[in-house]
Amino acid sequence: MKEKISTSKLLQRIFKTTSLDRLNRRFDTVDSAVPKFNEYISDLCKQKKLSHEQVIKKSDIARTYGHQLFNGTRKPARDRVIQLAFGFGMNYEETQKLLTIARKSTLYPKIKRDAIIIFALKHEFDINAIQTALYDALLPLLGEER
Repeated sequence: MKEKISTSKLLQRIFKTTSLDRLNRRFDTVDSAVPKFNEYISDLCKQKKLSHEQVIKKSDIARTYGHQLFNGTRKPARDRVIQLAFGFGMNYEETQKLLTIARKSTLYPKIKRDAIIIFALKHEFDINAIQTALYDALLPLLGEER
């Protein structure tokens, strides 16, 4: 059975662990508790009764890249995860969870770009509306290389 453990409890265990081998064994248990990103987004499609193609289109992600995310042959960049969140119509909390499962940094409200994204999630913007908001704020669009 997968062990659920809080971050603070995990940090305590790390401080108490005396060998790197033991630490690695503990992380094998923790890592197995986090679902694979492609499996998670595929399950989300089933739950929300959406096809992969619908989510990819609503996310404004290139079709081939999107299918590679769903089949697990490609790991997503942080912006692509955020775009998928808009494609799924996720709220803030769901987006934070999606970013965590993808092993990307979560949205941070003290960063202007992230604050605008959080606002857009709260107000149920679609992908075009968030891109317009970022453009109007003179910030990089989602998926734009920096």
